[in-house]
Amino acid sequence: MSDSIQLPDQLFPTTNGEINLATSAAEWLIIYFYPKDNTPGCTTQAVGFSCLKDQFEALNCHIYGVSRDSVKAHQNFTEKQNLSIDLISDKEEVLCKHFDVIKEKNMYGKKVMGIERSTFIFHQGQLVKEYRKVKAAGHAEAVLEDLKALQNA
Repeated sequence: MSDSIQLPDQLFPTTNGEINLATSAAEWLIIYFYPKDNTPGCTTQAVGFSCLKDQFEALNCHIYGVSRDSVKAHQNFTEKQNLSIDLISDKEEVLCKHFDVIKEKNMYGKKVMGIERSTFIFHQGQLVKEYRKVKAAGHAEAVLEDLKALQNA
């Protein structure tokens, strides 16, 4: 695990105003990166985290989804899928580059640069667990179980 990843001390636009992750009041933070709003895997992941939001909040944990989509696209995605989590717009790829989630991918035989589905758990600003090359189905449930285990360690 790379504990060199720190939370960047700057404001990012979300579906619920602006957030500075470095000064977030939540004891625990989950930041997950996904390729694009309203695509099947990304919808599965966002709905999964939204369905479990109350359980995460009961553990003093806040969840942010991050993609390169605009705030407007995030708002449409949130309304269409009835999401309860906050989504961060990272159009300039500041967070994507900070967390090193832009990877070469193969789309229909073409090499493209895109977001590799990744999730990070922070405790009081320190990275405690990271997931790379995540499969969307069942991921939110697995992260919740890992969070419980981390809190009981």
